Amino acid sequence: MVAGLLGGGIGALLVSMTERGSDQQASAALPVGTAAPSSDRRSVASIAATALPSVVTIDAGGGGDGDAAGTGSGVIISPEGYILTNNHVVASAVAARTPISVRRYQEFGQVRADLVGRDPKTDIAVLRIPAPQPLPAVTLGQSGSLVVGAPVVAIGAPFGLAGTVTTGVVSALDRNPMVPAESGTDPTVLIGAIQIDAAINPGNSGGPLLDGLGQMVGINTAIAAVPGHESQSQSGSIGVGFAIPIDFARSVAQEIISTGRATHPYLGVSAATVTAGQAKAMGTTSGARVVNLAPGGPAERAGLRVGDIITRVETRVISGMNDLIVAARLHRVGDRVSVAYERAGATATTQLTLQEQQR
Repeated sequence: MVAGLLGGGIGALLVSMTERGSDQQASAALPVGTAAPSSDRRSVASIAATALPSVVTIDAGGGGDGDAAGTGSGVIISPEGYILTNNHVVASAVAARTPISVRRYQEFGQVRADLVGRDPKTDIAVLRIPAPQPLPAVTLGQSGSLVVGAPVVAIGAPFGLAGTVTTGVVSALDRNPMVPAESGTDPTVLIGAIQIDAAINPGNSGGPLLDGLGQMVGINTAIAAVPGHESQSQSGSIGVGFAIPIDFARSVAQEIISTGRATHPYLGVSAATVTAGQAKAMGTTSGARVVNLAPGGPAERAGLRVGDIITRVETRVISGMNDLIVAARLHRVGDRVSVAYERAGATATTQLTLQEQQR
């Protein structure tokens, strides 16, 4: 599946996706909330009243006049003024070297934001605004506790309309949609995305997805577009949206806050997807067929060869190349993982140590 971006220069999905330097400072670990409820626990009005003061509208080139083309969303994740958003919300401003401004809920004035760091590969960015006194930070929940059908609330600035609240349910979990590339970059795979039916639109990107307790469980990022209309410059909600899980986003944000950048573990292979139909025709198994090995990389050192079909990384079943990317990014550089594969009809397992993928 292909998706489109929701913010920044509002784009469309197949799936459509809904720098300023800053000295790095030591920061306390981002907290973890309680498990998400599977049924309503608080009213939407109560959730909105609690969360809205933490949600901000980001002006990344729209001139500060409410023009949706330069508007995205973000959420304050610590009292010290750190704001979590999508990379594609701020990418155009960074490329053009234009200021990034933030407007807090129910405030008229804008505040200049510094870019702490951004990561195009995961579509995550962290900003920081001055905090002369502690700012209202959202409670970070546990996306891993979500179940299909659980209630969710999305908040953001669709089409520049700040403080918009919509509701829905978790439609599916563990989606890996491909989203369009920024200029000169590779497409992004959303890692284990949460699929929702809450209405999110261009401008919602970077805003929080909240559970039934009002805890942030995802970053609203992309929406699906009607087939045949993917080339349109804008796309509205058709009830299929995607959010980056907070369990994953939290770790990336923490690394950016601590070091100014995010690292990316990788297996050291290029692979091609072997579908179930192809596997049946070839008398083999479905998975990711190795087509190239990085010299001296993790896979080569572990004994994998070109032609091997990788079927599992740890407990995660591998159905194609995107699954390999996801499996690697769910771990850390230096982690040792087991890899199951098929070679010449025989199955085997090896261990490899993930290395950092170089830019």
